[in-house]
Amino acid sequence: MEGLPMLRQLISQLHDFFQLYDYSSLHLHHHHLLHHHQLNNNNNNNRCFLNADDSSVDDYYSFVMAAERSGGFKLVESNKPPPSKKSRKEKIRGKSSGMTGTTEVMEQEIWKDFPEDLFEAVIARLPIATFFRFRSVCRKWNSVLSSESFSQQCAQVERANPWFYTITHENVTSGAIYDPSLKKWHHPTISTLPTKMILLPVASAGGLVCFHDIGHRNFYVCNPLTQSFKELPARSVKVWSRIAVGMTLNRNSSSSSGYKILWVGCNGEYEVYDSINNSWSRPGNMPSSIKLPLCLNFRSQAVVVDGTLYFMRSDPEGVVSYDMVMGAWKQYIIPAPQHLTDHTLAEFGGRILLVGLLTKNAATCVCIWELQKMTLLWKEVDRMPNIWCLEFYGKHVKMNCLGNKGLLMLSLRSRQMNRLVTYNVSSREWLKVPGCVVPRGRKRQWIACGTAFHPCLTAVA
Repeated sequence: MEGLPMLRQLISQLHDFFQLYDYSSLHLHHHHLLHHHQLNNNNNNNRCFLNADDSSVDDYYSFVMAAERSGGFKLVESNKPPPSKKSRKEKIRGKSSGMTGTTEVMEQEIWKDFPEDLFEAVIARLPIATFFRFRSVCRKWNSVLSSESFSQQCAQVERANPWFYTITHENVTSGAIYDPSLKKWHHPTISTLPTKMILLPVASAGGLVCFHDIGHRNFYVCNPLTQSFKELPARSVKVWSRIAVGMTLNRNSSSSSGYKILWVGCNGEYEVYDSINNSWSRPGNMPSSIKLPLCLNFRSQAVVVDGTLYFMRSDPEGVVSYDMVMGAWKQYIIPAPQHLTDHTLAEFGGRILLVGLLTKNAATCVCIWELQKMTLLWKEVDRMPNIWCLEFYGKHVKMNCLGNKGLLMLSLRSRQMNRLVTYNVSSREWLKVPGCVVPRGRKRQWIACGTAFHPCLTAVA
């Protein structure tokens, strides 16, 4: 508790500074920070936040960098009440009478002694989008991202919704990332990814995204936030046909414990990559009970439930699964709903879901089904609002499901339409997504493919 008086003085002066210079878009909730500091001494993991939107964070960083260049902050005295907003007449009267505000230079030592654990706790709870600019503030802030203590702080922060890494038809060699919390598209340049290849995002786990080049020659793993990048060794089994890919964490906790990647071909060939060993292996043969060829649904990405990967297949319709721990394959024959097209698997809380277009006559609607474990049948649990489905009437609509981790992004398109929507499985909420437009561009991009990933600053490929 020795730093508490100093912290209270610091935050009070910051609060006065923002009011003095009319930083109305940025509010520092000092009582939240003080409460968090007290709870840290009791080993409590409650959160504290800087309540800042995207534009106000820019102001904050500009303020910090300007202060570092000047060597200190000019703030009002902490023992004086914050200045009240004056009318125009009062301002003119004050200028004419020679009145000026009394300021003093705050010693830079107060920032030097700021508690490091509290600093990292606050930074770890900032909106993820701010970290695209975080590295450019100073060397110290850049080094924070790789520290072990900061990793522990990040591990305590739960990110509710996944992000979406997508590839557009117009820019197949660069990706676009959608942040559903801010409803904003980001266009980061991942300099480590090969630029001469068309890399498709095919799976994700623990904040990492697995890419597969369009020539089916190799795999890459990358953290889109930190640009941690790794090219996987060449596969020992040379299969150039279409393959399905799934990815899991070794301990379902974080990528620091390692991850595994499985690819499987239509004729039953498959291999498993283990990041701990940095090698591919073939644990065994696919059992004879699984009908070959698999006729995999390549539109549908694999979903993960308790370390088991589930792939959608047809002829016969159903699902095949692979237990990444036990190395066992299983097959489930599950008839698909009638009049269903463009269907993909999804998962939420251990439940396996099916998302697809239900088309009958000229009417089309997006529907959600859940797999009943007892009967192994699909049961409809929700569908898109009728007023939205009217827009599809009489049109030949195609759909891509870009995410399968509780928050789904759906790309719906026809000759006359290009729509993006999200569906929250937990709240059963449908929302329209703003169009993806590249920087300095005007045309909305057509999403070709993508995958959901949980943003993580500490995940290392």
